[in-house]
Amino acid sequence: VQLVESGGGLVQAGGSLRLSCATSGFDFDDYAIAWIRQAPGKEREWVSCIFSRSIKPSHAASVMGRFSTYRDRAKKTVSLQMNNLRPEDTGVYYCAADTRGICDAYAWRISNYGYWGQGTQVTVSS
Repeated sequence: VQLVESGGGLVQAGGSLRLSCATSGFDFDDYAIAWIRQAPGKEREWVSCIFSRSIKPSHAASVMGRFSTYRDRAKKTVSLQMNNLRPEDTGVYYCAADTRGICDAYAWRISNYGYWGQGTQVTVSS
C-alpha cells in the first residue's frame, strides 16, 4: 500500500491550494481515504474522508465550507481543494487509508488509519 501526497506550499491567507494523494497497491474501492493534518506542536487532526459509496465526503467543522474533497476512481487519486485558507490551517497534511472502507461517525479517529503518506507541508501566512 502506498500513498503519496503532493501540492503543498506557501500561500497567503485567503488563498487556495489543491493537494493530491496518489494511491497504489490496493483496490481503490475497498478503502476510505482521509486527509489528516498536524500543526506544529499539536496532535493530528482529521480533516475529511471519502469512500467509494459515499454520496458526498465528510469534513471537519473547522474546514466545512472552505475545503472540498474529491475522488478520481480512474486515476486512483483523492484531492483536497482548500479555499479561503487561514493561518491556522498551517501544518503537514497527510492522506491516510482506512481499511474499514467507510467514512462513518468514527472517521475522525486517527487510530482507524493504518496506512499513511509521507505528508506535504502547507504554510499559510497572515
